[in-house]
Amino acid sequence: MTTEALKQGTARVTRRDATVAAFLALFLGSVLTFGVGMAAPDAVHNAAHDWRHSMGFPCH
Repeated sequence: MTTEALKQGTARVTRRDATVAAFLALFLGSVLTFGVGMAAPDAVHNAAHDWRHSMGFPCH
């Protein structure tokens, strides 16, 4: 991807770029879900409590 392509808005996303982005999103989502799910502070736990239960994630 060149600077000129970025200026013109003609940058193309390759399959490899899309795959890397998907894996990074999956990794980040997993870290957030399990990190919050196993967090000790009540404020953090309660902030995502309803969402976790609606997604089937056991938190207690």
